Amino acid sequence: MIRKNWKFAYTDREKAAEIAEDFCLDPFAALLLVSRGITENEDIEQFLFCSDITSDPYELCDMDRAVERLDRAIENYEKIMIFGDYDADGVTSTALLYLYLSKQGANVGYYIPDRASEGYGISKGAVEKFGRDGVKLIVTVDNGISAVEETLLAKELGIDVIITDHHKVGEKLPDAVAVINPHREDCECPFKEYAGVGVALKLVCALEGDNDSVIAEYGDLAAIGTLADVVQITDENRVIVKKGLEKINRNPRKGIKALMETAGVSAKDMNAVSVSYSIAPRINAAGRMDSAMLAARLMITDSGEEAMDIAEKIESANRDRQSVENEITQKAISIIEENDKIKYAPVIVVSGEGWHQGVIGIVASRLVSRYGKPAAVITTDGEEGKGSCRSIEGYSIYDALLYAGDMLTHFGGHTLAAGFGIKTSEIDAFREKLCAYKPSYEMPFLPLNIDFNIKPSFISNDLLETLSLFEPYGAGNNQPCFSIKKAVLKAVKPVGEGRHLRLTVTKDNADITAMAFSVGLKEFPFETGDTVDIAFKVEKNEYRGETHPSVHIQDIRFSDFDFEKFNMSMRTYGKFRSNERLNEKEINLLKPDRTFFSGVYKFLKTKTGFPRDIEAFCHRSGCPYVRAATVQMSLDVMCELGLARYNDGCYSLIENAQKVELQSSEILKSLEIRRSL
Repeated sequence: MIRKNWKFAYTDREKAAEIAEDFCLDPFAALLLVSRGITENEDIEQFLFCSDITSDPYELCDMDRAVERLDRAIENYEKIMIFGDYDADGVTSTALLYLYLSKQGANVGYYIPDRASEGYGISKGAVEKFGRDGVKLIVTVDNGISAVEETLLAKELGIDVIITDHHKVGEKLPDAVAVINPHREDCECPFKEYAGVGVALKLVCALEGDNDSVIAEYGDLAAIGTLADVVQITDENRVIVKKGLEKINRNPRKGIKALMETAGVSAKDMNAVSVSYSIAPRINAAGRMDSAMLAARLMITDSGEEAMDIAEKIESANRDRQSVENEITQKAISIIEENDKIKYAPVIVVSGEGWHQGVIGIVASRLVSRYGKPAAVITTDGEEGKGSCRSIEGYSIYDALLYAGDMLTHFGGHTLAAGFGIKTSEIDAFREKLCAYKPSYEMPFLPLNIDFNIKPSFISNDLLETLSLFEPYGAGNNQPCFSIKKAVLKAVKPVGEGRHLRLTVTKDNADITAMAFSVGLKEFPFETGDTVDIAFKVEKNEYRGETHPSVHIQDIRFSDFDFEKFNMSMRTYGKFRSNERLNEKEINLLKPDRTFFSGVYKFLKTKTGFPRDIEAFCHRSGCPYVRAATVQMSLDVMCELGLARYNDGCYSLIENAQKVELQSSEILKSLEIRRSL
């Protein structure tokens, strides 16, 4: 199990008490506000009451030019083509703008490229086809900021282009009629964290001349795209998502309702979490496994029958996506586990021939969760490769790609997620260059942001009511996470055919039942009677008409665990395994002397089989966590010399093993060679 770096928010209890009194708030709610840095009266009012703070759309550069050109196209019935993207943000952007322009009587169509055959963004081939079809105006949504050559071609063909995008701006802007992107250096709009659908929404607000009516009508689409793209759910995005969720719960459009029905989720109480985990992945699945045009049609249709037909096709695509995703994830893990240079590198880079391009981003996310570091997954087709990256908080994968950009055919994206093209022959060199990239900071550990420690008695329906004030959740306003320290693990029960665990922990004479999802008994190193710290989120669970709080474990660790010492030690071990340069101090840490080696052997002798969890080994043997790497090296040497075996996730001694000399270990010899380099 990868241990996360628990990062507790700063909580000024005196300030929280002041806020609670001034706003007649529950003290717990006030403390949560302070933990999120929301302490000014104006910010508190806006956050709690989600007051209307939607800004003037004309504060976005080129908005006036875009509105003038679109008004003229509508009036003259010129053929307009909306060019979207195949993810949920792009699909909802496309549907939103199409629905609005259609309502205005525009001669408008839409097109979303095929992920596999066409790739991301507008292409010259698409521009040429639009020219043959008589298109006079192209409007991009959620893409286009890098379409310099394509925009020039459109101009040569007599087609005007309006670009609406939210991705990073390159050195040169396309020569378009209007380029609307809040990240332009010359754009002074007060809020810049829109998703692509947020920028499209601002364009419609400008065209309509009214923010409120537009959000009331199209906020549901904007909310889905905004949540799906994992942008900051703060400021104006929070208003968009909150009002959009209200529309989904009050009067969902037919496509969204059909999608919820086929997904088996309730249409009564959709929140940001349920949208992110039920609706958004299914819209994405259409673009990954079938056609995003199908998902766009679902968002647009006013026919309940057609909506249900499309939703069933998308549900099937989502099942296919899950199956393919699981298959490729297991293949990727097998490759990683068999190759030290990949497994122990600071950034995981793994590739496979013919892996489905539509799921490699999800696979990369899974690898990040499993290994606790950034990951790039590449699918190859002969000489060409396409990759998708995911990162961890505090490490910009975009900057890393920029460093290795000379060996990529193209790349783009954000701090935490990016995509690229590469020649298959360059993959190994790319891996080395990514690992050679040394930003001005140490590679961070996978973080777990925790609001504060609470008592078991706080977990109640009253807490659920308090937490509802903080919805909608999302990036920048994460679902609250709490911890309980020094609880005793009372019971561990596998559920869901062994895929999950139900834990019972006790503290202050109160028992807490908690779920550890996607954790099997074999990989769970804790035993009943252990004193542990748990980090968890609290969800609302409705069953037979009654509401109860449900505790979902985010991480669990021994109460004496020293995260920093343990992980810095194991990071040194990783450097050894990936053949990175080691200094004298690191070599001395890794090398076990005879006394240490003997201690590891004697401890293992008391066990019939010990799980491969070095944290648990240190805790139960009394070994300092700073020596975790020494423990792992000792176990490696024991297996190498035939004193122990590693099988089915456990270490065990080999009976009647012959006596061996520690100096004969090739592992330890290689460590001494590293000392002499």
